[in-house]
Amino acid sequence: MELKPGYKQTEVGVFPEDWNVFSLSELTEPQRPISYGIVQTGPNVANGVRCLRVLDINGGRINKTELITTSKLISNSYRRTVLRAGDLVMPLRGKVGDVGLVDEELQGANLTRGVALIAIRPGWSPMYCQQVISSTSTRRRLEQAMNGSALQEIPIASLRSFKISVPKTLSEQHVIAEVLSNVDGLLGGLDRLIAKKRDIKQFALQQLLTGQTRLPRFHSEWNVKRLGDAGKCLRGVSYRGDSDLSRHDTANTKRLLRSNNVRNAIVVTDEVQFVNAARVSKDQILRKNDILICLANGSKALVGKAGIYTVTDGYEYTFGAFMGCFRTGCAEANPAYVFYLFLTERYREYVNNLLAGSSINNLRPSSIESFEFSMPPLPEQNAIVEVLLGIDAELQKLEHQRSKTLEVKQGMMQQLLTGAVRLI
Repeated sequence: MELKPGYKQTEVGVFPEDWNVFSLSELTEPQRPISYGIVQTGPNVANGVRCLRVLDINGGRINKTELITTSKLISNSYRRTVLRAGDLVMPLRGKVGDVGLVDEELQGANLTRGVALIAIRPGWSPMYCQQVISSTSTRRRLEQAMNGSALQEIPIASLRSFKISVPKTLSEQHVIAEVLSNVDGLLGGLDRLIAKKRDIKQFALQQLLTGQTRLPRFHSEWNVKRLGDAGKCLRGVSYRGDSDLSRHDTANTKRLLRSNNVRNAIVVTDEVQFVNAARVSKDQILRKNDILICLANGSKALVGKAGIYTVTDGYEYTFGAFMGCFRTGCAEANPAYVFYLFLTERYREYVNNLLAGSSINNLRPSSIESFEFSMPPLPEQNAIVEVLLGIDAELQKLEHQRSKTLEVKQGMMQQLLTGAVRLI
């Protein structure tokens, strides 16, 4: 492919001729080389040194509310990873490329073994480097650098030699970083709105589904009912390992949903498997408003999570043996109202009580059917559902707006971080 005038081919892509390619070690402070943090932090220490873990870095932001602490003695033995404002921090596994920028509030904190310090030296923009490392193309290259690692993490030596392209002038770095950071600000604002709306929804669930708050016009008494009075919980499809699975959808397969297909209380259909249709009974074909439940999982926290099935893409879906499906079958129960019961604190308490003291993270369909809730007559159920669906619609609108904003940012990154569009 012929290059545009003023551009050159480099080992990391096509960039303007006045941009240069550097290894991360060349961009970092010599006295503070790229390193991982404390191997064993020990128990939390009152008023100790705060430490960042992989889980504290999410979407380029650092959550400071649940940091663990270690002793000053342990932290001092890892002096070169003591944080300063402007440092970059990145998980070495799992979320490689998810880069956080350290602010003044975090100065003096340290890192754990799973996080790397990238201390950008004076003369280069940490914010620009953060944007480059977190870009989609760079993340792909970082993931390739993990291949062959027994720990499935990027080795420190590979991170130090990892190369990125940087504009020659600090002013151009600053301008690019500022534009992209402004979009990050929009995304952060949307994240806060979404979190607030979710809190509102949870409050509404607690108030409306327990009768603590009654809607106007409704005064009838509620009755305690088992979920089994409203419907039936079905166990998922049992199949013989890979011999019953296919790589592709065929006339002899059904689309199989698993725990990872339940996200944020809805059922999504990416990453499906294809199972032998002969293994699937008629009742195991999902229907609109079925409630898909994770009945067994290696993580106790995921057992019981539920999502409502509203897929209308024309395919037939079933669900795996570690899943359950609650199907409302009572004329006096609104299926959406029943689903909202699965999002309440009371439902979670039932699940936690069943799992407490057990080494097996497993629920039985009969246990789900035994859960008891106070339920109003159908007209009040319908009114409550209407209120909650309105909140869900507002949430979906915000999440769609966030998704579109993220798409815009990714397009901007592709143009600005390659120099295809120059701002100065």
